[in-house]
Amino acid sequence: MAFPSFGKKKLQISSSSFLLCALLLLILHLPNSVSIYCDEDDCYDLLGVSQNANSSEIKRAYYKLSLKYHPDKNPDPESKKLFVKVANAYEILKDESTRQQYDYAIAHPEEYFYNTARYYQAYYGYKTDARAVLVGLLLLISGFQYLNHWTRYTQAISMVKKTPAYKNRLKALELERTGGITNKKKGHKQLDKKVLEELSNELELQIQGAEKPSVWKLFGVQFLLLPYILGKFLVWKALWFWRYQIKKNPYSWDDASYLTMNSLNIPSNTWQTLDEGVKDDLVTRRLWEKRNMESYRADMRKESKRRR
Repeated sequence: MAFPSFGKKKLQISSSSFLLCALLLLILHLPNSVSIYCDEDDCYDLLGVSQNANSSEIKRAYYKLSLKYHPDKNPDPESKKLFVKVANAYEILKDESTRQQYDYAIAHPEEYFYNTARYYQAYYGYKTDARAVLVGLLLLISGFQYLNHWTRYTQAISMVKKTPAYKNRLKALELERTGGITNKKKGHKQLDKKVLEELSNELELQIQGAEKPSVWKLFGVQFLLLPYILGKFLVWKALWFWRYQIKKNPYSWDDASYLTMNSLNIPSNTWQTLDEGVKDDLVTRRLWEKRNMESYRADMRKESKRRR
């Protein structure tokens, strides 16, 4: 005889009940949104005024209590704490906007997250200079950017130093320095360090995609130099238009190389590593012209098939 299975349904009910209880406990343990203004006290009660009091009454009550609890006039140790609480309550109630927020929090205590967000926006948002925030953000982003680039660069250098090609180049340079005589003395290790320093520039050229970090390439510096970069770009575009669109001058070598790199989507650092003969051939083909580019691609396809 088959019995109905209630296990899965019971599990679903128990899970739903657990989530509901957890949610209720979270809501019950949330502090009252009013308490973020004057802690556990009521701002109006601290000043001894009603919620309907006008600004003059609030100001008068504050001055009276500040004289009563001022540490210079009241030696009681508790007076200092009361003085701070009264001053904080007055700061909240003297401003019309923050007082409205406080009244709203009293009337709607269940909207904890909304009231909290409004409080911090009012007290910290306008006090923070937007320019300082922007500068801090740029510095933070630039710092992470530089750290990331430096990590990649050092890792790439470390990998290159482990390659046989690097070690062979190191030995060759040592032999060249010593006239073909290998130095086996203690100073040999020190010589290696000097050779490594001389090879550093050559290593930087060999590592593509992990160039040495430069301050000028940081986002923050680029942002500060943005007006200069835009101005320089506009001047360059105007001169380009004048030379090659108006006066119809032939392209200079640098400008023809620039057009060739753009046509082939070759990065500038990769272009610099190409053989001069290859550069001359590519530039003379005038690949920025559509017909020449199509012919070049057809030649490359034929060459690829021939090699297969």
